[in-house]
Amino acid sequence: MFNVEKYRGDREDNYELVKKQLHALIHDEPSQIANLSNASALLNQFLDRINWVGFYLMDTHDELVLGPFQGLPACVRIPLGRGVCGTAASKKETVRVEDVHQFPGHIACDAASQSEIVIPMIKDGRLIGVLDIDSPETNRFDELDQVKLEEFVAILVSHI
Repeated sequence: MFNVEKYRGDREDNYELVKKQLHALIHDEPSQIANLSNASALLNQFLDRINWVGFYLMDTHDELVLGPFQGLPACVRIPLGRGVCGTAASKKETVRVEDVHQFPGHIACDAASQSEIVIPMIKDGRLIGVLDIDSPETNRFDELDQVKLEEFVAILVSHI
């Protein structure tokens, strides 16, 4: 059985630990759904001050569809270029939003969400989905979160 170690170090050390835990969870598992499910559960347990974490996966060439997540029910389909997820997907780059109410076209699935970070998942140059994390606090995500979550996604994508 997988045992989650407690996060007692500084933020950077804790991110290194959660990346090791992700690798331990997914290294021998071929199921994309199982790996994404465990990754969202791991981040939900690891990150404080968040209210939603999960994945949207490419369903067609112009639409993301809801994948494994932790949190309240969410929007099922998001067109590329729409909202924070669709913008990150179409640009194929991380989008970090301090205040979602200031983001043009923000899609409000949970009224409690105030800030958001979305990291694209790219494999062999092709967008396969995005990691989406929402917080009920404005300005929740910083540069360290972005760098370490991009590293987390890279580990995950290498096993998909």
